[in-house]
Amino acid sequence: MHSSSTIKSYSKLRLIISIAAVIFFSFPASAEILKVVINDTIQPISAEYIARAIEEAHRRNAQAVLIEMNTPGGLVSSTREIIEKISASSVPVIVYVTPTGGHAGSAGIFILESADIAAMAPGTAAGAAHPVTLIGPVQVKPDEEMNRKIENDAAALMRSVASKRGRNIESAESAVRESKSFTEQEALAGHLIDYVASSPEDLFRQMQGKKFKRFNGESASLDLTGQPLVPFDMTLKETILDTLMDPNIAFLLLAIGALALYVEFNHPGAVIPGTVGVVFILLAAFALNFLPTRFAALGLILGAFALFAAEAKFATHGVLTIGGIALLTLGGLLLVDSPIPEMRVHLLTALAVSIPLGLITAFLMTIALKARRNKVVTGAQGLVGETGVVQTALSPQGKVFVHGELWDAIASSALPAGQLVVVRKVDGFILQVDPLGATPPPTSPAPAIL
Repeated sequence: MHSSSTIKSYSKLRLIISIAAVIFFSFPASAEILKVVINDTIQPISAEYIARAIEEAHRRNAQAVLIEMNTPGGLVSSTREIIEKISASSVPVIVYVTPTGGHAGSAGIFILESADIAAMAPGTAAGAAHPVTLIGPVQVKPDEEMNRKIENDAAALMRSVASKRGRNIESAESAVRESKSFTEQEALAGHLIDYVASSPEDLFRQMQGKKFKRFNGESASLDLTGQPLVPFDMTLKETILDTLMDPNIAFLLLAIGALALYVEFNHPGAVIPGTVGVVFILLAAFALNFLPTRFAALGLILGAFALFAAEAKFATHGVLTIGGIALLTLGGLLLVDSPIPEMRVHLLTALAVSIPLGLITAFLMTIALKARRNKVVTGAQGLVGETGVVQTALSPQGKVFVHGELWDAIASSALPAGQLVVVRKVDGFILQVDPLGATPPPTSPAPAIL
């Protein structure tokens, strides 16, 4: 009887523990909202950052991911990666175009339409998503047929994401085919977005108790009022790589790296310039690999350095230097080919790099060539032709003082102390001298050869 009672008590305890475990694990582990800020072009680092945030939100069992976005657009490949991550996310993703004056241009409106909840702040805009050219690591100028294929592909992507979220397909597609842009009120009236909100807190209040459509077709709702908004920042690696993806930074690194390598070639063994040059050029190559690079522009940049070198050799009074600066500026402007101004090298950057770099390179080349042409004026050979003073009488050997140093010397005749002499020859560590003003001995003619 006692044993039966013990078993029943044990069974009840197990039941209580099981119920408690089910209740515990049914509650979210975290009530927080992860906030991601995209205030840049859309490129591989942006895609990696958003993907990591969505994975972290899933790991923490967060309520939602809030992406605050202000972008002029970016790479098609990176945009597709972001859309795939948002579509497959088990955690609802909110895309909020902010601050006032912000823009979800080109790639930005694709990301906006793919979100579970799309919102814009007052005074923002979205749209103009027509694909101007094919963006990728290898730049190709598309013909009319290729342009049509690219446009149809982009339009299909827009229709897909808009229809899955139950938004206005025709208006969304017009952003691609007609390059239309929409204010926040136009986007709301056209059912391209769900809310216009002045702040995330205002957005959460408006969302309270309202249903939204998930990518799999199910309906859901969120209660985010009063929930903590936790910033999710880029890692140090992502911050550095994101900076490198700026074409202006990539061009600057490339130019400084080339200058540093030039300095190393003219001063072998300096080590530091060579190391800096290799590191900077590799960093620039990494960035340019992900950007729509015109490799012909690299030829212009190399041609610029060739003109800088030629200026020092031929002394054209700056003509070749000006030509080199022009080539370097043109090479910088054409280095990254993108329809988005934010993904091109700015004219001010190209000039700010090209002019000082051209002048410095030409100056260093001039110094190097002059040094190679000059006669040797150091060491023992540099003493030939120099004037000295006899310290101890030369009879015919003694000591002379030349260039602040005391040397053993020998003369063709006896000379008293204090006599000024001129060095005629250096034989090991012994100087052969003559009295100052004496006619140098004639050079023996070379023997005739029959």
